[in-house]
Amino acid sequence: MTKENENKAIVEEWFKKFWGNPVDLSVIDKLADPDVLVHYPMHGPIRGRDAVRKMMSEFRAAFPDLNFWGVGDLIAEGEYVVGRWDGGGTHTGPAFKDLPVGALPANSGRKMKFSGTTVFKLQNGKIVEEIGEEGALTALQQLGLLPDGNWPTRSAA
Repeated sequence: MTKENENKAIVEEWFKKFWGNPVDLSVIDKLADPDVLVHYPMHGPIRGRDAVRKMMSEFRAAFPDLNFWGVGDLIAEGEYVVGRWDGGGTHTGPAFKDLPVGALPANSGRKMKFSGTTVFKLQNGKIVEEIGEEGALTALQQLGLLPDGNWPTRSAA
């Protein structure tokens, strides 16, 4: 198996066990470097296995049905793997404030569904970086934390 195929297999397992439902947090110790960096606009940079575990535990408590899955083929080159994904969930858990703007009160019932693209960097069979661009604006609008984007039509004056 090529290094690229090995890296894609690692990312596939990460998508399934870390971002899928049910979550398997043991995958953090198995596949992530101790100093892993996970960075998405909706959560900001998170460094280290313990911080990543805490973020996901809180995210899952707030959104028990949270589920993300890869869509399309993974692309690998050297130590990088790129994947596209879809997902979302319903906020039926405790208050949630791990967001760049605002917070959700407990059990808001708000649903979010959005897509994204992630670039993974792997070294020695471990994920050292997971840096993504997700539909944060869409998710924050769906959660009621930002205006829905139905802006009035502008005309040239």
